[in-house]
Amino acid sequence: MSFTVAKGGIKSANIWDYPATYELENHAFDPDRLVEAALSSWHGLDVLDIGCGTGFHLPTWAAGARSVTGVEPHSGLCQIATRRVRALTNAKVMQGSATALPVPDASIDWMQARWAYFFGPGCEPGLRELDRVMRRGAIAHVIDNDASASTFGSWFRRGYPKIDPDAVERFWLSRGWQRTAITTRWAFDTRADFEAVVRIEFDPTTANSIIGSHEGTSVDYAINVWTKRY
Repeated sequence: MSFTVAKGGIKSANIWDYPATYELENHAFDPDRLVEAALSSWHGLDVLDIGCGTGFHLPTWAAGARSVTGVEPHSGLCQIATRRVRALTNAKVMQGSATALPVPDASIDWMQARWAYFFGPGCEPGLRELDRVMRRGAIAHVIDNDASASTFGSWFRRGYPKIDPDAVERFWLSRGWQRTAITTRWAFDTRADFEAVVRIEFDPTTANSIIGSHEGTSVDYAINVWTKRY
């Protein structure tokens, strides 16, 4: 089966090729819902989820929002996400990218991007699109790895040595975003699920090292929630 990618879409190394395994990761991440608790309220608002993937979070937003729009560059993932929300009258999925959002000017009250496009230096075109679509007083949240802390952070530094966490922090702070640091966890049902997700998140050498040295089915995991009010 062939798929299309929206203009400006940047290939994801994990969910694009392994959506079923990434679903395991979504279920395992943050079982205590610490990230959700750190986000501002989306209830009664027009919500945008950039890089929504298979739409895992869309039903959560739709339970309280006035409207929810998921944007995803990969057509195959859009199809899965559309099926996920087909019974929800206030949710829809559109194919598009962070640099060319298919939504009108000043139409969004609340945005999240979770491990999607906004990784710091280089994401300026997407930030300009946010300036276009966010209403006055709207709130945006970008959720990303904190490579400076936690066991998972040490894995991330090994697997992605070109990403400088200090440079990422300077980037966001210099643009008026505020940081909330959270230490949560991965918690998988089985060791097989843990190993499968490690293998889609890291190169083979790093993945083998992690699997060989880390026991069990869970790990502490530090993230940053970057927040800006428009």
